[in-house]
Amino acid sequence: MLKDILSISGQSGLFKLVAQSSRSIIVESLETGKKIPVYFSSKVSALEDIAIYTEDEEVPLAEIFEKIYKMENKGQTSISSKSTNEEIKDYFGDVLPNYDKERVYVSDMKKVLNWYNILCAKGLLNFEEKAEEQK
Repeated sequence: MLKDILSISGQSGLFKLVAQSSRSIIVESLETGKKIPVYFSSKVSALEDIAIYTEDEEVPLAEIFEKIYKMENKGQTSISSKSTNEEIKDYFGDVLPNYDKERVYVSDMKKVLNWYNILCAKGLLNFEEKAEEQK
């Protein structure tokens, strides 16, 4: 689900991998639909490879998205990334109670909320399909 969805350092929003060439990848913005080349010198992260620190382990981003999805009854987050830092920490604490308060910053939480809302708006979060595949 998140394998071809990318975060690119220096670029806002999320991107879908479209094609690869010898010196770059072509991505499409999920928000604007605009296609751009991204060179290998850029820091690119697949959402599938991102995890959030907890006091015990690292929790994959997909699991966090699934918890938000269930908590929000398959909809957008009830909190905005423009909310106060305390409101964001409280919300994130509801999603992932044992997140590492030393290593997970409010800026990280805001990214997670923004990414979730982008994916939710585009209909790219479907955890029912994942449950069916696992059966």
